[in-house]
Amino acid sequence: MTLTPELRDRILASVEAGFDDQIAYLQRLVGFASQRGEEFAIQDFIFRDYAARGLKMDRFEMDEAALTAHEGGAPFSARHSRAPIVVGLHHPRDETGRSLILQHHLDVVPVGPREMWEHDPYGGEIEGDWMYGRGAGDMKAGAAANVFALEALRRIGLQPAATVCLQSVVEEESTGNGALQTFLRGYTADAALIPEPEDEKLARANLGVLWFEVMVRGIPVHVREMGEGANAIDAAYRLIGALREIETKWNAEASAHPECDGIDHPVNLNIGLIEGGDWGSSVPAWCRFQVRISIYAADKAQAKLAEIIDHAMAFARADSFLNQNPPVFTQNGFNSEGYILAPGSEAEQTLERAHETAFAAPLESFTTAAYLDARVYALYNRIPTLCYGPKARGIHGFDEAVSLSSLKKVTQSMALFIADWCGTENI
Repeated sequence: MTLTPELRDRILASVEAGFDDQIAYLQRLVGFASQRGEEFAIQDFIFRDYAARGLKMDRFEMDEAALTAHEGGAPFSARHSRAPIVVGLHHPRDETGRSLILQHHLDVVPVGPREMWEHDPYGGEIEGDWMYGRGAGDMKAGAAANVFALEALRRIGLQPAATVCLQSVVEEESTGNGALQTFLRGYTADAALIPEPEDEKLARANLGVLWFEVMVRGIPVHVREMGEGANAIDAAYRLIGALREIETKWNAEASAHPECDGIDHPVNLNIGLIEGGDWGSSVPAWCRFQVRISIYAADKAQAKLAEIIDHAMAFARADSFLNQNPPVFTQNGFNSEGYILAPGSEAEQTLERAHETAFAAPLESFTTAAYLDARVYALYNRIPTLCYGPKARGIHGFDEAVSLSSLKKVTQSMALFIADWCGTENI
């Protein structure tokens, strides 16, 4: 359906009227220190909050066996979160519209050294147009938008005339298993909307992501006889150099992937964590490092991981030490393939109309090299998946923040989209 000008204006005004409450709600979410494995309290809050809003509730754990058996599932590790997934369901009186999944994740990355933040990472402090805090942008602002886009309709006596499924997941920052578990649970819809902080743009495509860990063993001796030992850290550095060759090779192939047109360096290999050795005066006997690398949207995750390992082991065979002490590779996180959103879907057209009304500007789209839970709904639910959200800065860095003026307009756009896509009925 197309909204009347009068209804559009009422929805825009309703978001405006409720925005102070939305800000307070977002501050409450930012106040939860919901790093990986510590999301129980925030998910309990979400469960209680959704139930109080009249949604039918479902709360469930992740199924390790089912997830690891699925082609898009990532392996579990000791650090894998055991926090539950929370789903709230809205059912209309008459199912006359198109159903919708509204999804967000509430796990956040570590804050790093607190003294390097100017603002309290959990304070939700506001300075000018920006609210600061870990997860303020990525993506607790989106979680608040999901709730208050629906509240804007309720405030004017309306509700969606179709089933709406609000999904609050974890493990987005490490494996993507939380979103995949909602698919395995059986949830689906006619479309999905995920308000990640995408600078008010639609993510047309995202690259896949692989995580793996590498263990290198050395031969420890006293430093005075270090020539008789083998330094595992030095060997790890050499191996990292070989992995950089893969990064260079894959970036040289970018022209074969049209979705990456205009992106100078789409494939990024990151050594995100490295540790090794036991004593400053001993040649280190071990070194372990963790790697994150992106893959093109059309690539199969396991095939690309095999390519990485084959290249690294070929290097190891030519290395005088690693030849006798081969490195050990263990996949310890993301096993995700990317997706491309085909243009022209009715869902995208509906979002375009909503965005143009809220922003008085056309909707732009782009390709991101970041992981997105959207891949689950695009690849496995096989539904049009719209990843679209507010401006943010400092994501995964110090003094992460979200623009409140941008969040308000995105929430207005989302409320218009829900009303147009799902239709409305009186409460």
